[in-house]
Amino acid sequence: MTLTIDPHGTLRCLYTEAIPLGEIGRLHIVRASRVEPDEQGQWYADIVDGPLLGPYPTRSAALQAEVAHIEANTL
Repeated sequence: MTLTIDPHGTLRCLYTEAIPLGEIGRLHIVRASRVEPDEQGQWYADIVDGPLLGPYPTRSAALQAEVAHIEANTL
């Protein structure tokens, strides 16, 4: 998990339940993407205000691409 903290003390990360973030402070959670299949069973990661990643043969592959893209380009 990548955590970034700006000069004002605002922490940004890709939300998971690995760390109890609510214990750190007030949360503001926004959707960064959606992972969905198409009619042929191929999976895509649709990044909000960004690219459509895929196709991927499995949901887990699309989720991995989603996380890598968000960590590299958003955080």
